[in-house]
Amino acid sequence: MKDPNSTRDVGPRVGTPLWLYFASTTVAGCVLLVVSLIWLGADRLQVFATEPLVWVLLCMVIIGELRPIAAQRPAGGSAPTSLPFAFALVIYYGLPVAGLAQAVGSLLAGAARGHAPHRIAFNIAQYTLSFGVADAVIQLAYPRSPLVPWVPEGVGLVVLVLAAGAYFVANLLLVECAVAMHERTPLHRVLTKDLGYRLFVAGVLLSLAPLVVVAMAHSVWLVPLFFFPLAALYSSASLSVKREYQANHDELTGLANRKLLILRTQEALVEAQERRQRVGLLLLDLDRFKEVNDTLGHPTGDRLLQTVAHRLTHSVRPGDLVARLGGDEFAVLLPQIRDTASAREVAARLRVALAEPMRLDGMDFDLEASIGIALYPNHAPDFELLMQRADVAMYVAKEQRTGVEVYAPHKDRNSTARLSLFGELRRALIEGELEMFYQPIVSLDDERVVALEALVRWRHSSRGVLPPEEFVPMIEQSYLMRSFTHEVIEQTCAQAARWWSEGIALPVAINLSARELLDPTLPESIEAGLRRHRLEPRALRLEISERVLVSDAEAVVPVIVALAELGVAVTLDDFGTGYFTLARLNGLPVTEVKVDGSFVRHVTDDSDGKVVVAAAVDLMNALGLRAIAEGVENAEQAAAVRSLGCYAAQGRYFTPPLDAGAVTGWLLEHGGLETSPTTGHAGPAWPRSGVRPPTTPRQP
Repeated sequence: MKDPNSTRDVGPRVGTPLWLYFASTTVAGCVLLVVSLIWLGADRLQVFATEPLVWVLLCMVIIGELRPIAAQRPAGGSAPTSLPFAFALVIYYGLPVAGLAQAVGSLLAGAARGHAPHRIAFNIAQYTLSFGVADAVIQLAYPRSPLVPWVPEGVGLVVLVLAAGAYFVANLLLVECAVAMHERTPLHRVLTKDLGYRLFVAGVLLSLAPLVVVAMAHSVWLVPLFFFPLAALYSSASLSVKREYQANHDELTGLANRKLLILRTQEALVEAQERRQRVGLLLLDLDRFKEVNDTLGHPTGDRLLQTVAHRLTHSVRPGDLVARLGGDEFAVLLPQIRDTASAREVAARLRVALAEPMRLDGMDFDLEASIGIALYPNHAPDFELLMQRADVAMYVAKEQRTGVEVYAPHKDRNSTARLSLFGELRRALIEGELEMFYQPIVSLDDERVVALEALVRWRHSSRGVLPPEEFVPMIEQSYLMRSFTHEVIEQTCAQAARWWSEGIALPVAINLSARELLDPTLPESIEAGLRRHRLEPRALRLEISERVLVSDAEAVVPVIVALAELGVAVTLDDFGTGYFTLARLNGLPVTEVKVDGSFVRHVTDDSDGKVVVAAAVDLMNALGLRAIAEGVENAEQAAAVRSLGCYAAQGRYFTPPLDAGAVTGWLLEHGGLETSPTTGHAGPAWPRSGVRPPTTPRQP
C-alpha cells in the first residue's frame, strides 16, 4: 500500500541490498502469478474473460489505482481505492483472477503516471504476494475451485477477518522493508510511522470487500454503486491530507516548512540519542538572488526558487529532508551522518547541483550558495542551538566566500547575542534609533573643511552608541537592507539640506556596501532623496569600498555609472585593502580615492609604507584623481601625507565622528564661513597654525 520509491523514481543500483530485495520480491511475485494462472488453466481463463462481472471489477480496480488515498506524510505512499474490489475477487474467485486484475490495474495506472518499469513490477509483485497470503488463509479453511464463487457467511466472516489481517501484515512488511533500505532507516521506525492511520484506512477499505462480494452474488450492476462511497472517502481523505500538507509545506516550492523541519529534526535527535548517532543540519543561502528578484521581478524569482528546490531534493540522500525557511534560505536535515567530512560531501554536492546554469525565459542564471553545517551532538544538543550554529557557520561561509563552513566555536561571534540583537535592530529601524555621525575631511593645503563623511551609529537603549561593525554586517545579510539604506539616505539628505540652508555648503559622503550597490533601484532612491529635500546632486558624495569593485565589479559598475549620471561624485574608499589596481578605474566615474588608514599609519615610521603611499598618490595624480588620507592620528602623519601629495585627510587628529549637533558646533568653532578655493563652496576654515589645538569633542 505504500510506495518505497515515492521520493524518487530512480531504480536502486545493481548489486546493492535494495536491488537484491527488489529483484527477489519481483521475481517471487511474478512467479506466483504465473504459476497461479497456469494452475487455473487457459480454458478457465477464457470462461472468466466472458464474464461481465470480471470486466466490471477490472474497471473498478483500474479507477481505484488511479485514485489512491494519500498518506499523511509525503513519503508515506498511499492506499488505493481499488483494494475493496481486488480483495473481493480474492474472496469470490481466488488468487489467479484477483492477481491478474490487480496486475493489469497496476500496469495501466503506473504507465499513466509515468512510473519506472522497476517500480511497476515491484508493485505488481508485492500485491500478488500479499493476495497470495490472504488466499492461502481462505483456502486452508474453505478449499474451493476457482469456478465456484465463495460468499462468506457465519464462521466464514472470521476467516475473512484473518485473511484481511494476513494481507495487511504481508503488504506492510513487503513494502516497508524496501522503504527502510531505501531511506537507510531502522525497520521498526518505518513500520511504526503513521501505523494507526494506515491501519484505519486499510481496515475501512478491506471491510467494504465482503459487501462488494454480496453485491457480486446478486447483480453485477450493483458493484459500480460502490464508486460513490469510495469517492466520498477519497475526497474526505484528500482534503484532510491536503490541509495537513499545506500546514507543513512551503506553498511555492512544495518543500517542508520550518514547522515540519522542527518536528523531523526533533524525531531525528531522539533516534540519534538512542542509537548514539550524529544528526546534521545544513543552512543554505543563495548568493546574489536578490539581484534576480529586483531586476527581473518576483515571478521570475519564484520560478528560479522552484528550480532550486527541485535540484536540492534530487541531490540529497534518501531519507534527508529539504526545507525552505523563507526567501532564498533553505535547510537540509541529515538524520544520519557519519562525520563532518560526510556532511561536507553532501554540501558540496548541493553546491555543484546549483552551479549548473538555470535557463529561464531565454536567459541563463548562475547561482551559488553559502552553506553552514552544524552536527549533533558535536556542536549542539537540541534543535534551536543546532539551527543557530548552522546559521553562524553559513554567515562565515558567506563573509569569507568559502562556500561551505562547519561550525567552529572560535568563529562564533556570540551567535545568541547576535540573533537577539537582530530582533532589536528591526525595532530600531522602526523607532528611529539609528543616527548619523559625521567626520570632517580637511584640505591639507589650506586647512579648510572640504566635505563631511556620514557614518551610521545605533544609539542602543542599554548598550549605548554601537559602531557600524557591530550591526551593519547583520543588516547586509538580511531583508532589512533596503529599509536601512533608505533610512541612511533620508537622514543624511535631511541634515545636508539643513546645513546648506544655514550656509554650510559642504558635500556629505555616504558609504555604500556591496548589497546596496547590487540594488538596481539605488539611483532612484538617491534621486528621490535629493528631490525630496531640494538638494543639488553636488551636495552628496558616494563612497564605494575597493573590496566591492574586486568581488562584484560587473554587477555594481552599471549602478555606479547611473549614480554618476545624477551628478553625484563617487569616491573609491579603503584603497589598498584588496587587490584592485588604479589602472582598472579607467572608464569609471571616480573623482577621489581614499588611501586606507592601515597605510597612513606607517608613513612616518616605516619607509616601505611611505614608498607605497607615495607611489599610489603619484599614480592617482597622473590619472587626474584626488588622494585623501584616512585615519590620520597625529600632526606628523598629517605633514607626511601632505608632503606625499594627498589633497585632503580625515581622522582623529582633526576630530572623531560627531553627531550632527556637535559637528555643527565644531565647524563654527574652527573658522568662519568663507568660500573654499578648493571646492568653490562656502565652508569653515580652521586655524592655519599647522598644529590643531581644539578641545577634544564628545565621542560616540
